[in-house]
Amino acid sequence: MATWKGQTRGGVAGHRFFIFILKNFGIRFTYFFLHFVVTYFVLFSARSRKPIFQYFHEILGYGKLKSLRYVYKNNYKLGQVLIDKVAMMAGFFNQFTFVFDGEENIRKMAAEGGGLLIGAHVGNWEIAGQLLERIDTKVHILMLEAEHERIKQLLDEVMTKKTMHIIPIKDDLSHLILMKKALQNNEIITMHADRFLEGAKTVTKTFMGYPARFPEGPFYLAMKYNKPVIFVSAEKETATHYHLSATKTYYPDLKNNTPKESIERLLYLYICNLEKILTNYPEQWFNYYYFWEPTKK
Repeated sequence: MATWKGQTRGGVAGHRFFIFILKNFGIRFTYFFLHFVVTYFVLFSARSRKPIFQYFHEILGYGKLKSLRYVYKNNYKLGQVLIDKVAMMAGFFNQFTFVFDGEENIRKMAAEGGGLLIGAHVGNWEIAGQLLERIDTKVHILMLEAEHERIKQLLDEVMTKKTMHIIPIKDDLSHLILMKKALQNNEIITMHADRFLEGAKTVTKTFMGYPARFPEGPFYLAMKYNKPVIFVSAEKETATHYHLSATKTYYPDLKNNTPKESIERLLYLYICNLEKILTNYPEQWFNYYYFWEPTKK
């Protein structure tokens, strides 16, 4: 399986271009213009097309024509999600509506000593950071250093309220110290658990019917510091409406499980939740590398 290279699609120049269109012509026109950009990516970028085609065709079992149609839908949905993120950071938050199921679970976590919010590259969970302002505790977002530096200047330019506390993942592993401090201070850390860099510890589990590798790190943290986890997501349901959800709280349960069993149990629960989300929103899976081995049933 080809692993993720630690690079996220899209550049600062592209983001600035869409900010210009957004501010001058509105979000609907920005979505319309997006069709031209997506057509280019789908036609000329194998990176955008081949891995996601494998997901629709081999993993979900769609026919070739349906898979190609969903490749376009997937790329277009990703473009909308990226535009929405920038729009909200730039002060257009009131143009969107939300339903937030399970917010009380996050509030309870904050009141009882913090923990981990674990998501995936599905939908647009990052936009919920604006809503987490209502949670009475400090929330940290774990992010690759390269990605953090790449967007930092852009965020400084467009963010109307700078409330994000980013922990950049660095080669010197200094982020581990910051994460330890945050959890010991009973704060909350948000991270994804569906990507890993080469060399990271992984666990292979069946996901959507096929073996796939998941990072051990997020679940190891919960076990090591005996902190609860909540699985979070935010799917785009219409042009301007999102459905945010937070599951009930899960605990490592070290009294009844070994450390390894605790990690695998949390991972199993995470996978079950992610499979449920993808069943309802298959076009909102945004991992553009070969997540599964290219094996057919």
